[in-house]
Amino acid sequence: MGFMQQYESWLNNPLFDEETRNELAAIKDNEKEIEERFYKDLEFGTGGLRGIMGAGTNRMNIYTVGRATQGLANFLKAEKPQKALQVVIAYDSRNNSPLFAKRAGLVMAANGIKAYVFSSLRPTPELSFAVRRLGCDAGIVVTASHNPPEYNGYKVYGDDGGQVPYPKDGQIIEKVNEITDFAAIKTMSEAEAKAAGLYEEIDEAIDDAYIETLKGISLNPALAKEMGKELKLVYTPLHGTGNVPVRRILAEMGYEHVFVVPQQEAPDGNFTTVGYPNPEDPNVFALGLAIAKKENADVIVATDPDADRVGVMVKDETGEYVVLTGNMTGALLAEYVLSQRKAAGKLPEHGALVKTIVSTDMVRPIAEAYGVTVFDVLTGFKYIGEKIKQFEQTGAYTYLFGFEESYGSLAGTYARDKDAVGATMLIAEMTAYYKKQGMTLYQGLLHLYETYGYYQEGVKSVTLKGMEGAQKIQAMMEDLRQNPPTSFAGQDVVWCRDYTKKEFQNLQTGQKEENLLPPSNVLRYTLSNGDWVCVRPSGTEPKIKIYYGVKGTSLAEAKALSQTLEQAVCARMGVEA
Repeated sequence: MGFMQQYESWLNNPLFDEETRNELAAIKDNEKEIEERFYKDLEFGTGGLRGIMGAGTNRMNIYTVGRATQGLANFLKAEKPQKALQVVIAYDSRNNSPLFAKRAGLVMAANGIKAYVFSSLRPTPELSFAVRRLGCDAGIVVTASHNPPEYNGYKVYGDDGGQVPYPKDGQIIEKVNEITDFAAIKTMSEAEAKAAGLYEEIDEAIDDAYIETLKGISLNPALAKEMGKELKLVYTPLHGTGNVPVRRILAEMGYEHVFVVPQQEAPDGNFTTVGYPNPEDPNVFALGLAIAKKENADVIVATDPDADRVGVMVKDETGEYVVLTGNMTGALLAEYVLSQRKAAGKLPEHGALVKTIVSTDMVRPIAEAYGVTVFDVLTGFKYIGEKIKQFEQTGAYTYLFGFEESYGSLAGTYARDKDAVGATMLIAEMTAYYKKQGMTLYQGLLHLYETYGYYQEGVKSVTLKGMEGAQKIQAMMEDLRQNPPTSFAGQDVVWCRDYTKKEFQNLQTGQKEENLLPPSNVLRYTLSNGDWVCVRPSGTEPKIKIYYGVKGTSLAEAKALSQTLEQAVCARMGVEA
């Protein structure tokens, strides 16, 4: 069926509510807009759904959410046919998030699957925790993370609390794609679902258990109490879910001087003060920065709308506040976690640190110094969660810490997704640790450089929206495969790892290496001097991302090498540096 036929079907079918049909009637003369909304189904990818909200098959709405939920319900019933199934559902502060969460819960209930639904917004990591706590078969969180306000999304978690891994993700996708008629989606009223014991709201009991569990990952609670009277921390939840749990954990750990940005405290699906609520964007710190300067704060922390990512600003050697990248924060936390465990005699014999293939190599010498093994996984925290599960099943390693360059980390195994609430607690504790020694967190970072080497990384995101943008991204990846680069910035490419293939080859020696990771549309180049470049389309946004990492003999040299490498890669890709 063509996009115009799909449009006419939605416009005239009484299955779709009046508000939906009125919205579609308003665009009847805009063929381009109709095409964008109906040229395809909103893809249920490896993590779930994510897209612009609105009426249409390629939009986030109660019908596409219902279709995804019906597909998931069909999968769960086929996977565990004899079990009384149950799921837990959470949502963030975005527009329509409560509506989508309720629709998901009622579709599950109509399929005979009990839905535990949070009655108000909660962080994504608490959803992961709740799946495990309640012994559920799956979890759903309605969020588009740090995307712009017009987006929303829907992420699926397995019974271990982690995002569903390969190949199970593909099996769920197949079940969703089997639903070609929206009339096949089952649903029922909230009153009916509650009367049948299939829809239950959950709140304080899970909140309390989550916070108590977070306290257990503190490495030095006595230090938090001691320095909590001196440390000054500015916090912004960026209008999202972090406000209540972050403030609660900081208060209960003993931090007495937490300054919350008042303009960004309340939930706001339009993210009025920032527009793009991403802690990777330095602009989101503007209001917090003003408070930090006034209060002479030690650290500024921002969490994204679903509170799984955290951004940090600290004072540099000149006293000016500077942004730490996700790699910098990850390296600092890795050193802190390992050093404090060692000091307490709690460093296990076979400890493991897990990072994504686009994250800093600086943690390799850090881990080596503590006798800890580093594992690389594909981009996406679900692969870190999958490693935790493997370690627990085999007993071969003990998970200690995991992170990705995109501002996400997890210490502990209470959840299977990155957790900005727990990370904020550890960042405050780590800042207190350095403050007690008369050092800023930035000076702690400089100490890491001096000890382990001057590593610098960067990421270039190129946004290409719509159907044409998707085609351009695909063409870029095809060009790199058909015309593989042999060098970047004067350095030969030694390894070209195409993660769609089962084997990699050293371009200089012919040596072969098995790809132990799941197939993924990712290209990673290792250069003759050890520097690296990685290119991949985003799985959640209309972007192609270019990552790169270098190591220099000084911080100034590393920054210069990083800039040169970025320019070389962008020139090869035909994009602006």
